[in-house]
Amino acid sequence: QVQLVESGGGLVQAGGSLRLSCAASGVTFSSYAMGWFRQAPGKEREFVGAISRSGGRTYYADAVKGRFTISRDNAKNTVYLQMNSLKPEDTAVYYCAAALTSTGVLVTRGPLYDYWGQGTQVTVSS
Repeated sequence: QVQLVESGGGLVQAGGSLRLSCAASGVTFSSYAMGWFRQAPGKEREFVGAISRSGGRTYYADAVKGRFTISRDNAKNTVYLQMNSLKPEDTAVYYCAAALTSTGVLVTRGPLYDYWGQGTQVTVSS
């Protein structure tokens, strides 16, 4: 059974930082590209960033570029999202997702992901 479990969300003041983690089980983690998405109340889910199977390639949405960093530890079956300089508009439920892909591929579209976590709430106060 495949599971993706996010953690690390919470309440933070604007300008602060949080690090989200997503632990995977039931999959050969290194065979999956990983992504982070978010959904704010009343809005559609949006792409945040993606990382390739080895971690050698990353890609970010313009809204978070330069502030967020995705990394992964394949030995720990975990992907991370380091979020710095947080803004109130970053408030959302954050989801990680896994896509079975070839080496070096980045996946930016939600429907192409095979598995999703349950999400973790991030709230940034002004």
